[in-house]
Amino acid sequence: MVLEKLGASIHEALRKVFRAPIVDEATVKELIRDIQRALLQADVNVKLVLEISKRIEERALKEKVPPGISRKEHVIKVVYEELTRFLGEKTVPLKIRPGKRKTIMLVGIQGSGKTTAAAKLARYLQKRGIKTALICADTYRPGAFDQLKQLAQKINIPLYGNPSEKNPVKIALKGLEQFKDFDVVIIDTAGRHKEEKGLIEEMKKLQKAIKPDEVMLVLDGTIGQQAAVQAKAFHEATPIGSVLVTKLDGSARGGGALSAVAAIGAPIKFIGTGEKIEDLEPFIPSRFVGRLLGMGDLETLIEKVREAEVKIPEKKVKAFLTGKFTLTDMYEQFEAMRSMGPFKKLLRMIPGFSYDIPDEMLEVAEDRLEKWRVIIQSMTPKEKENPKILNASRIRRIARGSGTSEKDVKELIKQYSMMKRMLKTLRRKKLPALFGKKMPFEM
Repeated sequence: MVLEKLGASIHEALRKVFRAPIVDEATVKELIRDIQRALLQADVNVKLVLEISKRIEERALKEKVPPGISRKEHVIKVVYEELTRFLGEKTVPLKIRPGKRKTIMLVGIQGSGKTTAAAKLARYLQKRGIKTALICADTYRPGAFDQLKQLAQKINIPLYGNPSEKNPVKIALKGLEQFKDFDVVIIDTAGRHKEEKGLIEEMKKLQKAIKPDEVMLVLDGTIGQQAAVQAKAFHEATPIGSVLVTKLDGSARGGGALSAVAAIGAPIKFIGTGEKIEDLEPFIPSRFVGRLLGMGDLETLIEKVREAEVKIPEKKVKAFLTGKFTLTDMYEQFEAMRSMGPFKKLLRMIPGFSYDIPDEMLEVAEDRLEKWRVIIQSMTPKEKENPKILNASRIRRIARGSGTSEKDVKELIKQYSMMKRMLKTLRRKKLPALFGKKMPFEM
């Protein structure tokens, strides 16, 4: 989960409000102190923390509670709205017009994850049917071209670069000429530092020569408040149109990077939430804050399902609902879940799960799913289709073949039987009424 520590702290602060017998001034002031502590620990700028907390306090104490909601619900609504406002209320999509090529120039300091971000962004657009190409205009870092080439080949994205050419302007212009029929061209530039005057000047020349439609600043989510200084220096050199924040998958200092964006006024368009090339998502403040506060994010979860192309034929759906599914079907669902990302990340997107499930339990669940996947792989087609034939000698063979214990194999069979019984029970109930409730899946 993105900025998990911050989210868990604010979630706990809001739970205190819910548990309080009455919401008076003392309760609100305690909430403000908890939020301030959480934001400061996440390395959010002190001035911004004071601004946010002052607005929350004023609104929570002075605003008239709208009809139909309780004071407790109003306070939570205020926290949600103010945090969303801090991150930028409006979603700013990447505008791509049919028939008109869009050029995106990526800039950032060295080590910010810019080259990986270029490939992630290309993959994100490719998955949406947008014809995308990459240009490596980094002539300083040894291996920059090779790294981008390797990533581009992995996702089947065309790349232009010339390691023997030392002029990035020439490389960029030649690449743009080669990719004139593409919808989007992403240009990866050399990593810079605000003190490197020569490189900053070169960046200005590059921007002037290629006239990109958008200059996107790649910010490292782990550098904290230093991000604000860097962001300002880049913005003064080349007006920044948008921001992509990388490494937001567990950094305690992510708040510093997010508050840096407030310093330049450019919207965050994307966030990197993991190491995989698929781990990039559009930044939608309301969804981000919803996840942060433990309210879940069903929209992103649904998008992930669509992207992973988790399609279950109608025949199989009927088989599932009558409990007539095999271990092969179960295996296919495990594979579909793996393609969507870590189990822990997916559960955090479901309202009602949020921070209520201990991390240790989620880790055990993830390990167990991985173990079961390997066990099913070690079975014969006959055993997968009819687990009833799994006697002691077969279980022993499967355990040896999968590198697990007989107990693990028996546990999988037990879980499979439980799922069959559970689905038969669900069929007898009205399914829509179950949405939003936790499923009795034992882990």
